[in-house]
Parts: sequence; structure tokens; C-alpha cells
Amino acid sequence: MKMRLLFAPLALLASMLLPAAGFAEDWESLFDGKTLKNWDGNPDFWRVEDGCITGQTTPENPTKGNTFLIYRGGDVGEFELTLDYKIVGGNSGIQYRSFEVPDNKWVIGGYQADIDSGDTYSGINYGERFRGILANRGQKTVIQEDHKPKVLEQFAESADLQKHVKKDDWNSYRIVSKGFTFTHYINGVKMSECTDEDAEMRRNAGLLALQLHAGPPMTVQFKNIKIRKLAPAATSSVEKKHVLLLAGRRSHGFGAHDHTSGCHLLAKLLNESGLPIEASVHELEKDGWPAAEKLASADTIVIYADGGGGHPFNSHLEELQGLTEKGAGIVCIHYGVETVTGPPGDAFLKWTGGFFEPHYSVNPHWTANYKSFPKHPITTGVEPFEINDEWYYHMRFREGMEGVTPLLTDLPPATTLVQVDDEGKPILVEENGQKTYKLSRPENAHNNNPHARKAVLEDKTPQHMAWAVENANGQRGFGCSGGHVHWNWGHDQFRKLFLNAIVWTAGLDVPAGGVSPGAVTVDDLLQHHDEPIPEDFNKARIAAMIAQWNSK
Repeated sequence: MKMRLLFAPLALLASMLLPAAGFAEDWESLFDGKTLKNWDGNPDFWRVEDGCITGQTTPENPTKGNTFLIYRGGDVGEFELTLDYKIVGGNSGIQYRSFEVPDNKWVIGGYQADIDSGDTYSGINYGERFRGILANRGQKTVIQEDHKPKVLEQFAESADLQKHVKKDDWNSYRIVSKGFTFTHYINGVKMSECTDEDAEMRRNAGLLALQLHAGPPMTVQFKNIKIRKLAPAATSSVEKKHVLLLAGRRSHGFGAHDHTSGCHLLAKLLNESGLPIEASVHELEKDGWPAAEKLASADTIVIYADGGGGHPFNSHLEELQGLTEKGAGIVCIHYGVETVTGPPGDAFLKWTGGFFEPHYSVNPHWTANYKSFPKHPITTGVEPFEINDEWYYHMRFREGMEGVTPLLTDLPPATTLVQVDDEGKPILVEENGQKTYKLSRPENAHNNNPHARKAVLEDKTPQHMAWAVENANGQRGFGCSGGHVHWNWGHDQFRKLFLNAIVWTAGLDVPAGGVSPGAVTVDDLLQHHDEPIPEDFNKARIAAMIAQWNSK
């Protein structure tokens, strides 16, 4: 027995020196050593000190429950992560492929690489709010369909492994997440290995976070946090979904209706989400309507283009109907929700549940304030937000809203239709002996109409700016009237809603906490523009606006 324990760590260390299969070439640093950029946590407990992410509780400032510092730069799926940590008192951990707990800010559940100031838990795999201990130290386990771990091998004794962990000092942690096998190493020594075959509960992607545990006062520090993505495991049973984003022609000038740039940004974020999804962009102005084979391969089709009588879908209704009958999702963004009555409008009602109908719907610019959301996969993890856009409203929906779930709802201000007095009341004028509203916008196919005025000014009916349907054959559709202002894609909550919608319409489950919106900068928003960037473009103003949005 003594001989086996003596040589076990050496064998483990040797195994660490073998090249790992499927690694990407580039490492990415997740912490700049100075700020908590891309990290989100309670500022009462988290800060940067001495070039380290520092989490601390004290007798005067305890946390009532476990609290987490969440990485907002993108979800993780298949990866290798390394970092250095030091813990004094208490325990902590590194969450990965994890989810946010609804209605609990900065609370995370999922796989956790444990960190402990004691002698027992450093290196184990713990399912925080997620089935409990999945692999103790020194164990190789498999999680079965009953949600419980089965020990396949006790490859080392816990007490022996503890000798490789430094107390109150810096240690290195390495996590390898490949397929559904998760291996933890501390200071180059394998601590635990877990393979998750629990198809009902296992997670293929999710958030990365750092834990600060409730209980006695403690301090934990992290530095040198680096990650590199791995090639998907060949044995993965999760089939990728294909998202096809159709970018419409140039329209409205720089900074508005930037279809190509918007589509490329959404595709990039989807491909970096860690979800089993493959997104591609097809530029309609440059390449024309996509080939039948390309369309047929799509699990969901996203249209971000000018609509109305010239909507790209109008001349391909039969082809699209055939695809939706086979379950293909449809997502319509901004002007892409507008078509004409008759067969096109009827098709939109089938596919997404609603559309912008000329002389019935209106298209003013105004600031909508979305204070709450219905429970729906698309609203998962989306926090209340307020943003100015060309929010079309008074959509033509299915009769009785049959099967339609409104997602973004607000009562537009009267000024979107009429002029108001100093008290905000609509101004009435006399025309041909009758009292009528003094319009702020003239009546035409888009600007104003008596139907919208009655709904908003007289009935005060809240309007729906985003909605979703799921049809009997499983086909899913989503429409949202926002998306005129290109810079709004820099708003995390606005962007997350669309990412959730695309993932959901593709037939995937939206992860707990929603699809990670990533971290989008002005430089990201300037990629793939179909209009030249003006010389007087104020990049700093847009950057400040994005920072203000996402700091709330």
C-alpha cells in the first residue's frame, strides 16, 4: 500500500506532460490585472487588489449566501483553463458551464472546481445547486441517469493529494472540459475526473464564475486567468444546429439598418457561445437569394433586411413554407417584420404570429422601457432595460393572439402620434367643425393612422414590440420591431434577447441565465459595415453610451 501511494503522484504528474488532443492554438487572458472588465459581481465583496481579483468577507461585511463573480465575456463549453489562486479561510471554487439562478443576482449553479482552505475539498468536482458532489478527490466517476456519481476508480488517496496543495499560499489550478468529461488538476497533479452521462441534467456550455462562500470570514485571490478553446469532442452526442442569417441590402445610411454588420455580429456571438450551433451570414445584395440546399440546411432563418412590398421573403413564400413545415424557425428583425397583406402577411402570421401591416401599424422613434417580461425561454436572463429605437407598434397579430406570446411590451407615449400640451395631454384642433388630434406625424402607410391612435390615446392599450410562437409541428418563430439603430447592438440586454430568440427558434434549449451576450465594443460594431465610416464619426460618444448602458 505504501509503495502504491508513493508512486501514484509521480504517475499522475507524468500523465500531465503528455500532449492534450484537440487543443486550439491560442490562449486568451480573461483578466487584465487592473480592472474587473468583463466580470460582474457584487462590488461589496469583489475588487482588484495587488494585481489580483480579490473576493473578501469580514465579520462586519458577511455574505448571506454564496455569491459569485461572473465572467460576461462569453460562455464556455470545451476548454482548458488555468489560473493561480490563494485562499485564506473558508472555501471557494471555479464555476464552469454554469447557469444563473433566476431572481437571485450573482448566484450561480453548475460544475465547480472546488477550492478549500481546509484539507478535504480542493480539487473535487462539486455540482453547485446541481446534484451535489460529482467526484471527490482521488476519484474517477461517472454520473448516471439517476443523477448520482458512480466511482469507477480511486486513483489516489485524498490525504496524499492534499500534500500537493499549499496552505495560505499560491497554487495553480487547471481545468480540462472536454466533451462531457471534466478533469481537475492542482499544481500539476490530477485531483478528480468526472464523466457526465446524465443526459437529462448535464450541460454542454454555460457561464464561468468565481465563488465567494458564505460562512466564516475569508479572502480568496485569483490571477493569471487564461483559457483556450478545445475542438469539440468527436464523441459528443449533441448535434449542431445551423443558423442562417440573411443580411439585406444597404439602407438608411451609416449607423442605421446596418444589416450586414448586425448579422455578422450576431453570427460571431452565436459561434462563440459554446452552444452546439453554427451560424453563417448570407449577404443578399452581394450574393442574391441563397441556393435551395443552403436554405434547407438551416434550422432557423434570420432575416434582417428592409421589408414591405420589397421584402425578400415575398417572392419565396412557397419555398419558405415548405421549410417551415419541416420545422425551420423564422426570425424577423426590425424592417424585416413588415410585409404586405394577402399571401405574404398570411405567411408571416403562420411563421411568427405577427407582422407590420401598412396603414395599421406605425413606426415612430421613441424610448421604450421594458420593466418586466413573461416567463419564456427567450426572456431567460434578460434584465429590464430602457432604450431608444424605431420601435414599430400596433402590429397585426393572429386573431385573439392565438399561440402568440408577447415578449416586449410598453405603452408608447402620445407624442409618437400627436402633439401634446405642457401637461402632456394630446392637443385637439377643430377641422370642418369637428375636434381632432393635432398630429405630430402625418398619416400615411407608416407614420400614423386612426387605428393606432385609438389603441394608444383612447384605449391606452400597451403595445407589443417583440413576440414569439411555437406551432403544432414544433416550428418556432420570433419577431421584434427594434433594430433600426445599429449602436443598440452594444446593449447587453437588447442583444441577449435576440440571441436567446435565435437559439430557441433553432430548436435548442436556451441555457439557464440566457445566451451569453459577450462583450461588444465600438470596434466590434464597426466590423462588416456596408456603408463607409464618416470621418466625423464620434467613436468616444458611442463607447460612453455602451458603457453607461451596461454598467446598470
